[in-house]
Amino acid sequence: MPAFTLADGTPLHLVRWGDPAASVTVVLLHGYALDRRSWERIAPLLPEAVQHPLSVVAYDHRGHGRSGRAGRGTATMAQLGDDLAEVLERAVPEGRVVLVGHDMGGLAIMALTQRHPRLFAARAAGLVLLATSSGRLATEAAAAWPGALGMLAQDLELVLGAKLFGLVREHTSRAVSAGLRWWLFGDDADPDLVELTVKMIKRNWPHTVAIFRPALDAYARDAALARVGALPVTAIVGERDRIVAVSDVEQFAGSLDHGTAVVLPGVGHVVPLEAAAQVVPRIVALVRDAHRQDNGS
Repeated sequence: MPAFTLADGTPLHLVRWGDPAASVTVVLLHGYALDRRSWERIAPLLPEAVQHPLSVVAYDHRGHGRSGRAGRGTATMAQLGDDLAEVLERAVPEGRVVLVGHDMGGLAIMALTQRHPRLFAARAAGLVLLATSSGRLATEAAAAWPGALGMLAQDLELVLGAKLFGLVREHTSRAVSAGLRWWLFGDDADPDLVELTVKMIKRNWPHTVAIFRPALDAYARDAALARVGALPVTAIVGERDRIVAVSDVEQFAGSLDHGTAVVLPGVGHVVPLEAAAQVVPRIVALVRDAHRQDNGS
């Protein structure tokens, strides 16, 4: 299923792995200015790692990647929560789900809990939130990182020329890669993963980067956390994250009935790519819990 069309006509680029008839599905939601490729080191591994029938779904949020464009009225966390509800109701209509969100994807999950509480309560078996802030960014500088991203893209245009910037997607200036590496990665970033991240951001520049930023600033995260209840939640953050404060993640995980904070040494903000080996076991643990619940054990 390369595309899934929402009720308002917006196509979402959606990809599946594993057994579509499985009783448990992992739904992966990517971060701001990225796309489903954020999960390329995690999604294909999950069905085999779980050792139970498992379905895995990832999609590009509206306005991102290969999905349809977002407008000012739809570039909101509320809309992303509604989109997730549609995906659950129509693309994953049966079984329990483990929801995994990175950055803005985590906020989409929070929006789902507020706007569709019955659906969330009936279907969700656990949450994994990667580099997701409950409202307080790590530094004032980090709050401005989309602006810095814009300046890096302008640098790229200067290096390649205005026409080439629109035509050449496979070459990236060293300045742009180095800048994004500093903002988004930790101590030992793989150059290939930095390059992939640059490509994802370039695909979303400038429209998506600009239009979604106000929604990130405005969304009230704390109210959503109250609706999680007794659901198991694993909140993972990189020790070197320059955007999300480690103390914030530890605080909100500690405020939940069954919240666990995991701090990954040397890791930055793009946790799904940089720390896949540490993330996969945490997802697998929640999936196995969901299977045990289904089997009554």
